[in-house]
Amino acid sequence: MFHPRACPCGFLGDSVHRCSCKQAEIDSYKRKISGPLMDRIDMQINLSRVEFSELKTKEKGESSAAIRERVVKARLLQQERLEALGMHCNAQMGRSEVVKYCQLDAAAQNVMERYFNMLNLSARSHDRILKVARTIADLAGSENIEAVHLAEAIQLRTSVRP
Repeated sequence: MFHPRACPCGFLGDSVHRCSCKQAEIDSYKRKISGPLMDRIDMQINLSRVEFSELKTKEKGESSAAIRERVVKARLLQQERLEALGMHCNAQMGRSEVVKYCQLDAAAQNVMERYFNMLNLSARSHDRILKVARTIADLAGSENIEAVHLAEAIQLRTSVRP
């Protein structure tokens, strides 16, 4: 799936600048990247313009040190899980490892089935979503992939809000 705001001028959906492209130009631009290529991109994140007032907010987010600690823990967990297979992270898993380590409960399975059918996802997309969901669960410290982890992975993969 191509970025939904993509267009030749770069302003489609921008809150400040008006897009000057015709619909035919936008459609043509979006067709330039093939489905099989996009199928190999695990995460697609839409970013919108940051307003000046947002930069001045006093609200503090999670510190880089805290994020780093969470990432290091998740990476160690992945290494321990996969080291006997000669792998060190979820991205390296093949189909058999995905089946073994990315099992879904009934709620998560329902989410996957719904979006798999609705978005006409490929088998490759299915497995890549599961690997991203496994990583999200690892970052959350969860042993199991829950529906919320899967929904986040689907959103990152497809730019669709589950």
